[in-house]
Amino acid sequence: MQPKKSEKADLSKNSGLYFVIGLSLILLISWQAIEWRTYEKVYAYEALNVEDEDDEEIPITEQLKTPPPPPPPPPPAPEVIEVVEDEEEVEETVIESTETNEDEIIEVEEVEIEEEFEDVDVPFAVIEDVPIFPGCEKVAKSERRKCFQEQMNKHIRRNFRYPEIAQEMGIQGRVYVNFIIAKDGSISNIRMRGPDKNLEKEAQRIISKLPSMTPGKQRGRAVRVPFSIPITFRLQ
Repeated sequence: MQPKKSEKADLSKNSGLYFVIGLSLILLISWQAIEWRTYEKVYAYEALNVEDEDDEEIPITEQLKTPPPPPPPPPPAPEVIEVVEDEEEVEETVIESTETNEDEIIEVEEVEIEEEFEDVDVPFAVIEDVPIFPGCEKVAKSERRKCFQEQMNKHIRRNFRYPEIAQEMGIQGRVYVNFIIAKDGSISNIRMRGPDKNLEKEAQRIISKLPSMTPGKQRGRAVRVPFSIPITFRLQ
């Protein structure tokens, strides 16, 4: 006699199907675990020495070939000399002596000489009196250049923020920033050059927050001072 079993109680009927489904789920979970990525939001700022890496843009000029100047005009024709007869009396001109004695007092009018001073930009590296960053007023004149650079680096570190979109895309690099310290101490003409627009916007935002400064002076007069600094964006 054969034992009677219910088809519903047969556990080995769909064992192959369950095995394939379980294997597929395990493979899917393993693939997701391998492809899973996390980003660690760690950034660093690196300040460089301005004098070592001062990169100024030099405009490209094109030399134009000018035609040679025209030849000089011919000399004028000599004037006709009239012959005067000896009968006419010619009055002689008496030339007075210009020699003076030591006792004579000569009055000389004072002439004011106005010094011509061109309104030109004087680079930070060669200016006589560098711009004074707030906080460097009491520093000795010989140390103000170093104090300016230190205060500039502190300002960048305080206001530095790595753009989130640049972190997600893994973008990093160095942005060169050029700006001008005007005659009134304000910051103007900010220009950036870097590997990505998001990093350039962040560098512009940092520099635009600079405080008003005491302007730089050349020969005792306030002048415009161009300044450049690199800002490094680096993921770790």
